[in-house]
Amino acid sequence: MKFFIDTANLNDIKEAQSLGILDGVTTNPSLMAKEGITGKNNILKHYVAICTIVEGDVSAEVNALDLEGMIKEGEELADLHEQIVVKLPMTKAGVQACKYFSEKGIRTNVTLVFSAGQALMAAKAGATYVSPFIGRLDDVSTDGLALIEEIRQIFDNYGFETEILAASVRHTMHIINCAKIGADVMTGPLSAILGLLKHPLTDIGIAQFVADFEKGNK
Repeated sequence: MKFFIDTANLNDIKEAQSLGILDGVTTNPSLMAKEGITGKNNILKHYVAICTIVEGDVSAEVNALDLEGMIKEGEELADLHEQIVVKLPMTKAGVQACKYFSEKGIRTNVTLVFSAGQALMAAKAGATYVSPFIGRLDDVSTDGLALIEEIRQIFDNYGFETEILAASVRHTMHIINCAKIGADVMTGPLSAILGLLKHPLTDIGIAQFVADFEKGNK
């Protein structure tokens, strides 16, 4: 399972990268705005800055909603850096743009996926990644993990190479459960990733080892 971090914060990205387990980054206009990054040129520079920190894929989202605009923005993003993956919305125009980019050899991440049918359309269009938002489904009393299972079954049935990127991951159990049911990638906040390190028995064991060591060296 690949680990992506979902943020535009360079310090969080650097910390995740320092763990040696980070495979990529996803971000979006909302996360950019949260970091105070506005204006086209600043946003483009920030994507490049992210690419210099990580070695894996960096999803960069288009803002246009029409096909022509998506293609124009997507090509500009793809030209920024070889690690860039063009992030497209799950709309009719988004699927059309996905097909266009796949035929051009430009990698894509189709985002805001909330149904197996949407994931199937994205895979048919040649998406590199499809991003079902499990946390947002949980927010409206719908089983986000069940959607991952459905997509996994469909993709396996037909041998789609599109990777399932579990997005809107909120906590460590989201990560564990996504790993159990076969998501190819998860993207979430640094807190969820670091949460995998924690267990009270580990803390107790370390404290005991330290106490015994200090006792033996008095």
